Amino acid sequence: MIWLWTHWPKHSVFGPFFMVLGMRRTIFPFCLLAVAGGTAIAVDCPGNPGALGTSRAIVVDPTEHPLIGSQDYRESLPLEDHEIVLTFDDGPLPPSTARILDILASECVKATFFMVGRMAQSYPALVQRAYAEGHTIATHSQNHPLTFQRMPVDKAAREIEDGFQSVRTALCNPKGVSDFFRFPGLLRQASVERYLTSRGYQTWSVDFMADDWRHINDNEIVRRAITRIEARGRGILLLHDIHPKTALALPALLRELKARGYKIVHVVEATVDQRKSTPPPQMGLRCWS
Repeated sequence: MIWLWTHWPKHSVFGPFFMVLGMRRTIFPFCLLAVAGGTAIAVDCPGNPGALGTSRAIVVDPTEHPLIGSQDYRESLPLEDHEIVLTFDDGPLPPSTARILDILASECVKATFFMVGRMAQSYPALVQRAYAEGHTIATHSQNHPLTFQRMPVDKAAREIEDGFQSVRTALCNPKGVSDFFRFPGLLRQASVERYLTSRGYQTWSVDFMADDWRHINDNEIVRRAITRIEARGRGILLLHDIHPKTALALPALLRELKARGYKIVHVVEATVDQRKSTPPPQMGLRCWS
């Protein structure tokens, strides 16, 4: 089995600590982790002893299971009951992304940000901040076209590769960007999925959405997210860090998750510095019918 977890990798919270000192006047709190039996447990969140925290990290190899997320694929992440992976699309964009990073830091929660290349070019400081604070950096194409489902493969490849290049350049660290990709609007086609797989990229769909791009308010975002999470019990949640209402909804959403006994899991990519390990049998890949 190739779904993995172990210590936080060098490009997570501890490795970039001094980057934070150099980049920002304020040091945002992050979880201190203890590792036991392969599971990272949140034991402290400076300034917020009641924080939701991040319960553990799982380390994945994109080449082993290239298509994940039960909305579109038969496989999803190997999560236990009441475990959630938070993902944010379409940014970075101030002030919403900055506000979301503030909230995640205050709760010691780690997420995955699927960034649009041209947005990263415009706001590189937010890319660097998200990375320095331990979040996983992924990509979401260069220009966010809503035509991937009918786009010629060569044009799609340019959108994909330009997106990766822009985010890597904005971060000033090509190795800091994971090989995780999500289609804009989840508008996929098999030929482009084959291209992504051939390049060693992992294509992410979702397990549930909060509909925060629709004309609904922050309370409705929380209601829809919790209703769908409760119906399935575990999985990948899609949010968007470009919307002010998402930033408004996030504190209540995190409080509600904690109250209902949910835990946050952080996903990072396997690297040469991060040795593989094998989870116990009950933590195998989750397949959906």
